[in-house]
Amino acid sequence: MKQGLSLRVSQHLALTPQLQQSIRLLQLSTLELSQEVEQMLDENPFLELSEEAATREEFGVEHIDTPVSQDNREFEFATDSIAAGPIETSATSQNDSDTTPEISSEAKLEESWEGDGTVETTPDDGEWGGDAPARKNNADDSDTDAADLVRGHESLQDHLHRQSLSLRLSGLDRAALHFLIESLNDDGYLEDTLTVLATSLAGEDALQVEELVEHFGVALKLLHHMEPAGVGARNLAECLGLQLLDCKDCVETRAAMAMCRQPMELLAKRDIRRLSQLCGFPDTVIKGAIGVIGRLDPKPGRRFVNVERNLVVPDVLVTKSGRGFKVTLNGDVMPRLKVHDIYANALKQHNGRGGGQGGPALQQRLQEARWFIKNIQQRFDTILRVSTAIVERQKSFFSHGELAMRPLVLREIADELGLHESTISRVTTAKYMSTPFGTFELKYFFGSALGTETGGNASSTAVRALIRQFVASESTAKPLSDNQISQMLKEQGIECARRTVAKYREALRIAPANLRRAL
Repeated sequence: MKQGLSLRVSQHLALTPQLQQSIRLLQLSTLELSQEVEQMLDENPFLELSEEAATREEFGVEHIDTPVSQDNREFEFATDSIAAGPIETSATSQNDSDTTPEISSEAKLEESWEGDGTVETTPDDGEWGGDAPARKNNADDSDTDAADLVRGHESLQDHLHRQSLSLRLSGLDRAALHFLIESLNDDGYLEDTLTVLATSLAGEDALQVEELVEHFGVALKLLHHMEPAGVGARNLAECLGLQLLDCKDCVETRAAMAMCRQPMELLAKRDIRRLSQLCGFPDTVIKGAIGVIGRLDPKPGRRFVNVERNLVVPDVLVTKSGRGFKVTLNGDVMPRLKVHDIYANALKQHNGRGGGQGGPALQQRLQEARWFIKNIQQRFDTILRVSTAIVERQKSFFSHGELAMRPLVLREIADELGLHESTISRVTTAKYMSTPFGTFELKYFFGSALGTETGGNASSTAVRALIRQFVASESTAKPLSDNQISQMLKEQGIECARRTVAKYREALRIAPANLRRAL
């Protein structure tokens, strides 16, 4: 084998750090961008907040004027609002979770309760549904701060502990009730049996397990009489039965109680004939009992779950302007940033006198601050350009609603603006537009095309809107099937198969026809 040397010339694309930062900022949501700005302000001393927008010429960014087509001169595009608003910061609250200490015997069970004497509650528990005045946002007295809503949350355990304080119980029964409350899941169910819970405390001691089961049985009966009704149930049938105890005593309620003792599959399928045979009630009574059960809550603890509250702030505002629409950026979500003049001038003078060992590092931080401002400005410019193109393509939607939505794919906007399709995908992800019909994500305006009898195309978004209208106007006694909806769409000139209708119906969270039928 002979060895030799050879030269090869090749080209490859390298992403500079500035380009990587630009791509990353482009795909961030409004909240993530706010967090990124806060982090950069903490790390880079050359970056500071400003009351005025940073000039584009200082950082080599040209002002972008989006051209208006000759056929749509009524559209007004405003790009002078770049960085016109303060940074919107989001306060996060930490929820302190109470942990149940390990208990190995009955004595430790009582000791764990008597050590506190009271149940800890958050300072804002009294405001949940009470008469306490609502706290206001510092910026606007008419708006409630989102962080206050999170801090004012009361959990299911706190709600039950509050009720238990009014009960006269022995130390062991109170400790057992406390333990059962802490063992509930988010839905309000007690997943483990009383024997399993007692074994987890007493271990292999059979006598202690038996005694703990007795105390847990007393506590469970008390728990079943607390609000919300149905809490502490071991299964769905027991949860529904506990709620039926609070209903008015009538033949439908008694039939519903009998139905809860039957397999739940029959109730889910609404097998009226089978339920009538097993429960011994006529079909009319069974239908009324199903209506009673339909008004119950199968998950009584869900209302107390502290779900994450995400406030959607639009990035783009679309308003009516004469015969057309005006597309502008939301100044409230755009940070006001600039380079710190004092530090920048000090570094310039320092470098003029010869500098030192720290000069290149500080110069790099200054350049990073300038690139960060430039990339943010470029991010909002791109969002505005894409939003403008969407409004121009979907102007029928802004005039007549979602039924007038046109088919649109990312490739069309990319070709029009001279951008890559992946760039359009990043821009339209987690970015929102405020329209006269509500606030929508930019991806909402993109939809596939369905063929029509005239040879044209209909947007899938418009088809879903038609399906929603058909279902809303249907007869509750005879709801429309997927095949009937497909035929109705065909009468409108839209070719849509039954399986496609089923897919759109499930996306709209519309139940099948047999579950929409009113009894």
